Amino acid sequence: MAKTKEYSNGEVTVVWESEKCIHSAICAKGLPKVFQPRERPWIKIDAGTTEAIVNQVKECPSGALSYYMNAEGDKTSETLETKVEVLENGPLLVYGTLTVTHKDGSSEVKNKTTAFCRCGLSNNKPYCDGAHVREGFKG
Repeated sequence: MAKTKEYSNGEVTVVWESEKCIHSAICAKGLPKVFQPRERPWIKIDAGTTEAIVNQVKECPSGALSYYMNAEGDKTSETLETKVEVLENGPLLVYGTLTVTHKDGSSEVKNKTTAFCRCGLSNNKPYCDGAHVREGFKG
């Protein structure tokens, strides 16, 4: 069953969707005082500034982490620069809002960060599921 949790400091709310997480640890490496995967709760929302937390959430390669601003009318979470990044030995990351059309013709809108499989081993194609780590993919 999909697990979604929210963590708020009053200014921003971070949303974590466990089924999307590929355990890249980018959050924990980038902001270790806030993101502590071995602790419960694992997100220490008061251990960082709102700006630092938002910037780190934007780096999440799977889209498992997202955020929204709590102030009424603040739509900051809806805007994100579109860019593409190739992670060494990992997925192709696309940041921004995009429509993915699948081979069966169905489509879905992805927002924030989308991790596309480059190793060919994912069981969730076209998306990365972390198989590259288990199989030692180099590229």
